[in-house]
Amino acid sequence: MKLNCDLGESFGSWKMGLDSKVMPYIDQASIACGFHAGDPLTLVNTLNLAAKHNVDIGAHPSYPDIVGFGRRSMQCSQEELSAMMLYQIAAVDGVAKSQSLSLTYVKPHGALYNDMMKNEPIRQTILQSISQYNQSGDRALKLMIQATPKFSQHQDEAKRYKVELLAEAFADRCYADDGSLLSRQHEKAIHTQEKMLQQVKQLKEQGTITTVQGKTIALTVDSLCVHGDNMAAVKLIANIKEILS
Repeated sequence: MKLNCDLGESFGSWKMGLDSKVMPYIDQASIACGFHAGDPLTLVNTLNLAAKHNVDIGAHPSYPDIVGFGRRSMQCSQEELSAMMLYQIAAVDGVAKSQSLSLTYVKPHGALYNDMMKNEPIRQTILQSISQYNQSGDRALKLMIQATPKFSQHQDEAKRYKVELLAEAFADRCYADDGSLLSRQHEKAIHTQEKMLQQVKQLKEQGTITTVQGKTIALTVDSLCVHGDNMAAVKLIANIKEILS
């Protein structure tokens, strides 16, 4: 099980995250594409940091919502969403190529990620966009989606677009009985540090998570999402890395 983190989310003079502290502990960096956060210099610096630590590079596209940090859903046509995806993937991929680096996966951000999991037409548009991008050159970008009990169905869906999926779980988020994440507005949405480490250990040893209602759900997980917004979070990533080793 690999560790991934959302990075490159600083914008101008506004700094977010401790990217340089997090990068040594993770395997995959999902880098902001400028639509919810990030800017050209931040992108270049984050790619350099990923290269230094031999971390896989992923594009982290979102709705065009810098003010809301990409956490608000938007009503977009299929054509608009496809264009947004291609634009953002190409931005990270192009800058990466200029530094002799390779993009390996795509992970939608925030509301777009949640909408992708709930809305089949949105998910299919994202798959179609990645498929189209893959056909434009010698590449096979994967799509990172949430690990749920429906993952095998999502795999069958993705095969029609010739796109491989990566199943993602969350170290710090609480789950509902259907395998979805509790909304951040829910009072129990985020685990305490102790509960977070327990959830990671359970995933590692048993391949399951326990929902807030006490139900045990089996999940296929390729990558575990962690966050490094402060030094306490960075220390937890180190603890998580140790558990998974």
